[in-house]
Amino acid sequence: MSGNRPEAGGNPLTHAVKLARETVPPMHPAGRPFVFGGLAATLLLRRFSKRLGVAGALTTAAVAAFFRAPKRVAPSRGGIAVASADGLVSLIEEATPPPELGLPAEPRMRVSVFLSVFDVHVQRTPANGVIERVAYRPGKFLSADLDKASEDNERNSVLMRTEDGHELVVVQIAGLVARRILCEIREGDKVGIGETYGIIRFGSRVDLYLPEGSKALVEKGQRTVGGETVIAELPVVPAKG
Repeated sequence: MSGNRPEAGGNPLTHAVKLARETVPPMHPAGRPFVFGGLAATLLLRRFSKRLGVAGALTTAAVAAFFRAPKRVAPSRGGIAVASADGLVSLIEEATPPPELGLPAEPRMRVSVFLSVFDVHVQRTPANGVIERVAYRPGKFLSADLDKASEDNERNSVLMRTEDGHELVVVQIAGLVARRILCEIREGDKVGIGETYGIIRFGSRVDLYLPEGSKALVEKGQRTVGGETVIAELPVVPAKG
């Protein structure tokens, strides 16, 4: 009989709440005003029509889902760069990093990930390291899946130096619908691989520029999981001595 009893001190309600928290991803703080506004609108619409109330509730739920920020487990091995976003690898090519970062105008491998409105839209740092520069540049709002979106669209660029001394550049790019880029890290911040650092509303693209000698481990058309999918192996740093 004792084998069928709940564990000592166990509470079914507490266990249910724990399961819910583990199943339902937390929401990025940037989504709170939208969700709270949606809830207020839903209550107001509900007074006039049940159907409008249901529509408002569904819309609010969709907005909350857009701002989800699920927990991710980054790979523990060193010498890699992970995806900064969930989405579809749309381009793998040589390109020059954004000029506002002040880097040499030399082509580097660029991996572009396109985010649809259904993807998780928080961005994550690709490696352990220190943020050296953050630069915002206003621009157009072309469809983020176009090649020229990297050059013409509004963007926020981050230059970081990994623990091994490699330069990585991550660029948040606004899209056709996206009109707001949020970046929560500053120059001098020390970051860990897979940490959330920003979000783009609503539909966008993220470019990752890699140092020379990197080996891409993804293919065009592959889907990525931000903070977990390994985008590339970085060049091996010679041992000192």
